[in-house]
Amino acid sequence: MEPALRLSVADATATVRITNPAKRNAMTTDMWRALPELLDRCAADPAVRVLVLTGEGDTFCAGADISSLTDDGGEASRHLAIAAEEALAAFPKPTLAAVRGYCVGGGCQLAAACDLRFATEDSSFGITPARLGIVYAASSTRRLVDLVGPATAKYLLFSAELIDAGRALRTGLVDEVWPAQALDERVAEFARILASRSRLTQAAAKEFASGPAGADRIAHWSEQARISGDGAEGAAAFLERRQPRFAWTAGTPVPGRPHGAQHPAGPVG
Repeated sequence: MEPALRLSVADATATVRITNPAKRNAMTTDMWRALPELLDRCAADPAVRVLVLTGEGDTFCAGADISSLTDDGGEASRHLAIAAEEALAAFPKPTLAAVRGYCVGGGCQLAAACDLRFATEDSSFGITPARLGIVYAASSTRRLVDLVGPATAKYLLFSAELIDAGRALRTGLVDEVWPAQALDERVAEFARILASRSRLTQAAAKEFASGPAGADRIAHWSEQARISGDGAEGAAAFLERRQPRFAWTAGTPVPGRPHGAQHPAGPVG
């Protein structure tokens, strides 16, 4: 099976599968390069409400494929990896990493860039630049610290040791841990839950959670909430004991603009 990122879409969920089983799903340079474009396609697809990132078979991703590195010592590949990570972190819809087995190096970098991480009980996590004498990217380090705190981040980065799923759960690196046979069902169930919720709430929360919001962005989301009707629909659905039909998308018209015009800085929904 040729190394590739394989995309499928079903039930409002896009699944991106890291596929390089001969090398424990290690990411090649071409795979790093392909990820941002693939994410752009999913962001622009109105049928996609949630994105799941996973690995082929019983491994999530063992990091970068060393054999694919160029003669520059891997510098170009590291830049591509950082760009892929940032594209995943900036994806405007909810993202969930479904982790089996090894989630190491660049694989852990990708999982950390997702909004949520569900893992099997036998999964292992590690960030290994200290084994190779590589300076871990500042943006990746900050994201890891924000996720697990400075003490655990230093443990992982200083030692390059692997931790098991139980410790990953306790430190906040993963959100749920499941028996191997139950993971796919739980991920599908939770993806359906995410897809049923308000895209307005999710998009605003994702932006606010990424860092301090300026007054212009707070005002933007307040205006989107006002014109969307999602709040009224949510209340009506609750009182009528039915599932809400939330209407907001990134193309929700703004008063004074042509129908379908988007806020210039708004997320793609």
